Amino acid sequence: MKLGQKSFQQFGQRSRQRGISFVGLIFVGAVLACAGVIAAQVFPTVLEYQSVVKAANKAQSGNTVAEVRSIFDKAADIDNIKTITGRDLEITKEGDKIVVGFAYTREIHLTGPAFLVLKYAGRTK
Repeated sequence: MKLGQKSFQQFGQRSRQRGISFVGLIFVGAVLACAGVIAAQVFPTVLEYQSVVKAANKAQSGNTVAEVRSIFDKAADIDNIKTITGRDLEITKEGDKIVVGFAYTREIHLTGPAFLVLKYAGRTK
């Protein structure tokens, strides 16, 4: 057997190709694009939630309910918080400490009648 024949026998057999087909690639790309669009709409709500937590922690320093709400509203104006106001806060006193709680929902329109509903809640410590 010559070298040329051996090479032909080794490479002459068809091996199955592995990988993703063009249709599979399009499908995976569409799924990733949809996930990216949804993530791009959710990300600002997460940032807003962090701003609400920061404003609630600032508002905790108030002594009266009206003062706590006023401090929160001022911090909300600075951080551009539109979802929740000082009137929506649950202000309680545990021992000698003021605790500020909040809960709100955000709806993100996806398509047609479909919405993504995000529920945010928190309390100061």
